[in-house]
Amino acid sequence: MVADYYNNDYKDGQAPQMTSTKHKHPRHELVDHGTNVYFVSDPRGFETVVHHVADQFLDKRDPRLKVNQVTNKQKMVAREISYSKKGVTVMTEDGSIFQARYAIVSVSLGVLQSNLISFKPELPKWKRRAVNGFNMGNFTKIFLKFPTKFWPSNTAGSEFFLYAHENRGYYPTWQNLENVLPGSNILLVTVTGDESKRIDKLADETIREEAMVALRKMFGNGIPDPEQILVPRWLSNRLFRGSYSNWPVGYKQSNHKQLKDPVGPIFFTGEHTSTKYLGFADGAYCAGLCNFFFFFVSI
Repeated sequence: MVADYYNNDYKDGQAPQMTSTKHKHPRHELVDHGTNVYFVSDPRGFETVVHHVADQFLDKRDPRLKVNQVTNKQKMVAREISYSKKGVTVMTEDGSIFQARYAIVSVSLGVLQSNLISFKPELPKWKRRAVNGFNMGNFTKIFLKFPTKFWPSNTAGSEFFLYAHENRGYYPTWQNLENVLPGSNILLVTVTGDESKRIDKLADETIREEAMVALRKMFGNGIPDPEQILVPRWLSNRLFRGSYSNWPVGYKQSNHKQLKDPVGPIFFTGEHTSTKYLGFADGAYCAGLCNFFFFFVSI
């Protein structure tokens, strides 16, 4: 079962019975970019992609470019989007108002499905049906840093190891980060789907204890406890509400077209609107280019 998990849930963020084989296979990212799995370590983060795109048409000193606006002191989160034939008005959490002829909404599918942003008037029924009918997958990466390394590494085929458990997806996929971060003594375990939802609600200490039970069954009781643990919680984070989208069984191509179709002066983009690279950063990038082209042609 764990081998089946690795080939399905680990990629889709959900169990196979929830994933459309018709629309997810073949996996275009594997066909176009190869089947090797790489851990990308870039301290600049994903915001580098945003800056790269912005640099192509907007001066960094332009006051209209606003980044890092959500902090403990600043709460410039879009909470209400009003639209009409005259244009769009966006009101943020701190009461700021932004007006324009058009707006491009690139929040995650999970945010669209939540009540974080209200649209006035309400989005039409066909749009709401397209949004709520798609799936948001859950993918939790748990990082454990140890005082010493006790697992095999730096040999062919030793970067990943799998833990078989009677419960599908229970701390199944382990990856040592020695190849990308030599000497870090960090193990990464990934959980998805229902287990990701369960773990997202647990305290770090409980997660550490569960993970160590699995590790000690694999490597013995003599292994040390981790010094640190990091558990990103994408599901409970109101700015994400999940990790990435997944094409559900029975969801039609026509529904997906409606998912990215504009509503009046509001245009929609994001990885969930990509047909080819659904769920990936390049899917978000390519969807943005395609949708922006449609946007500029429309105006």
